Amino acid sequence: MLNIIANPKSFRGKGKKLLGAVTQSLDARGIVYRVFGTRKKGDATEYARAVTAEAGAKIVVVGGDGTLNEAISGIVHPERCTLGLIPAGTGNDFAAGAGIPNGLAALDAIINDRTQYVDFIEFTSGRRCMNIAGLGMDVDILTRCEKMRRFHKKSKYFFSLIASLIKYRGCGLTASANGVTVSKNALIAAVCNGRQLGGGIPLCPPAKIDDGMLELVVVDCPKRSRLLGALIMLMRGKLLDLPFAKRITCEAASIVPHEKCVAQYDGELFETDALNARIVSGVLKFYRG
Repeated sequence: MLNIIANPKSFRGKGKKLLGAVTQSLDARGIVYRVFGTRKKGDATEYARAVTAEAGAKIVVVGGDGTLNEAISGIVHPERCTLGLIPAGTGNDFAAGAGIPNGLAALDAIINDRTQYVDFIEFTSGRRCMNIAGLGMDVDILTRCEKMRRFHKKSKYFFSLIASLIKYRGCGLTASANGVTVSKNALIAAVCNGRQLGGGIPLCPPAKIDDGMLELVVVDCPKRSRLLGALIMLMRGKLLDLPFAKRITCEAASIVPHEKCVAQYDGELFETDALNARIVSGVLKFYRG
C-alpha cells in the first residue's frame, strides 16, 4: 500500500489538482493507497511517524521541499521504508538534484518500483534534512517572506531579497569539519546534501545526494559595496570561486551561531543554538530513476 502525504495548498493550490491526477492514475492501475492531507505545519511529520511504525512502509509525498522535509523528519526507521516525491512545490530543489521530474511524470518510478539509495542529513537535535540546512542571509530572506501577506511566493522572495540587501549585517558563527574550525561573520553557512536552494539558486554545485558525503559551505559577509556582486556570483553558481568562500567535503560538520537564532532546514524555519550534522548514506531507499 502506498501512503500518500499530500499538501493540497502547495504551489498556490495546484497540489490539490495534481493529487487528483495521481489518485486517478493509481485507481486505473488497481494500486492500493491511502491519502493523508496536511493542514498545518507538522502534520506530515506526524503522518510519517504513524505509518512507519512498522517495517516496509511506502510513503509518497505530493508537495514541495517543506513537506518532504517534514516527512523525512517523522520516519521512525528510514532503513525499513521507501520514500518518494511527486514535486508540487514552488522550488522543488531536492527533486532537481535527484533527477525527479515535476508533476505526474514522477509517478512512473513509483508505479514501476524503481528505487535508489539517497543520502540525508541528520542532526543531533533529532531533525533531518534532505537537501540543505543552514544559517545566514537565506534565512533572513525566508523570515521576511513569512511575514508578508499581500504577495504570492515568488514576489515575496524578490521583495524580501531587496530588503535583505539593504539591511542584512551577517551572522556570527563558528563552523567546523574534518578538524578545521573557522569563526566568521557569515553571509551564509550551510551543510549541503543537494546543490541548490530557493527555487534553483546553485549554492553548492558539486554536491551530490548519493555520494555519502556532506558539503560544508561558509561564506564571509562582504562589505556592503561587494554584497550585490557576491549574490550575483551565487545566482550564477560561482559563489565558491570567491576568495572569502570556504567549502569542506566531509561526513560530519557543525555550525554554531554565537547567539541562538533561526535556521532553515529545506526551507523550513526553526530556532536553534547549533547545527551538528552528519550524512546518512546507504539507508533510505527513494523512488527515482
